[in-house]
Amino acid sequence: MTGARILIVDDEPQILRFLKPSLTAAGYEVIVALSGAEALKAAATRSPDVIVLDLGLPDMDGKDVIRELRSWSKTPILVLSARDRESEKIDALDLGADDYVNKPFGIGELTARLRTALRHSAQQASELTRIKTGAIEVDVLAHTVTLNGTPLKLTPKEFELLAVLVRNAGRVMTHRQILTAVWGPAHTEDLQYLRVFIGQLRQKLKASPEAPDLILTDPGIGYHLRTDET
Repeated sequence: MTGARILIVDDEPQILRFLKPSLTAAGYEVIVALSGAEALKAAATRSPDVIVLDLGLPDMDGKDVIRELRSWSKTPILVLSARDRESEKIDALDLGADDYVNKPFGIGELTARLRTALRHSAQQASELTRIKTGAIEVDVLAHTVTLNGTPLKLTPKEFELLAVLVRNAGRVMTHRQILTAVWGPAHTEDLQYLRVFIGQLRQKLKASPEAPDLILTDPGIGYHLRTDET
């Protein structure tokens, strides 16, 4: 989705000198905020399509920016941060960030993640009942799934789990997010239960024994569904 408006929230001059021209050359419109307060104002007045957010801002923690944004905005948020502890990633994702990229990073990886975030946003906006990503197609209303055109037989919970992953294809989902979406808030600690269902789904989604897993593990954080770019 070239032409999309990207809000970069970062106060590091070297990052801005690299990011702004790179994303502009890729066809995006780029606006910049140097603080959390500027970010919230720009998000409200400039209607960005994606927000690229650093967590270490001069006036407030980036996680507080996510929390505030998610109280009124569904704009995709891609965290770009030097904080690489699992707890930081989990907190940011649980607060509503759509993805998390560590510094240092490659512009190819970042633009791929941006494209995924934009597709996910467009999919949500259109409220699709049929969702296709790669070889998988899910009909939400009919509760059917096909893999390369072949129907798959899934249990109701397997279907719900796959539907959550497909709706967020390419986006890292934390254990807590998945468990809450599929089993409810009373089951946010049932990690072993989730692992069993993920294992069952992986087997059913294998087109052949040699085929790569379509559900990828993000160690200590959660899972995401493979796309052509992730």
